[in-house]
Amino acid sequence: MSDFENKQRIIQEFVPGKQVTLAHVIAHPVPELYGKLGLFETGGAIGIFTITPSEGAMIAADIASKAADVAIGYVDRFNGSLLITGGVSAVEASMREVMDVLCGMMNFAPARITRT
Repeated sequence: MSDFENKQRIIQEFVPGKQVTLAHVIAHPVPELYGKLGLFETGGAIGIFTITPSEGAMIAADIASKAADVAIGYVDRFNGSLLITGGVSAVEASMREVMDVLCGMMNFAPARITRT
């Protein structure tokens, strides 16, 4: 028997669950952070989400932008990242609405919304 015949082939698949893995508000970021994140608007809070599957970030961006006066700073449909900016209360309201829809209506596993 050759070595080729004795080798086993293993196939692994990644099937992500539906979850919000990070939901965080940076209430009063230092001014340099906006530029480092590629955000054009400065001042106000930054809300950060990481969502699996990554397409959930597109849904979250839509919900957040309709829930309060926030701007979409960044949305990545490939890795599930979403940044929103605006006043602290608006960012927090948008984040709560996103969590209500994704976790309450769509059965995503929630993450606690944290704040610094």
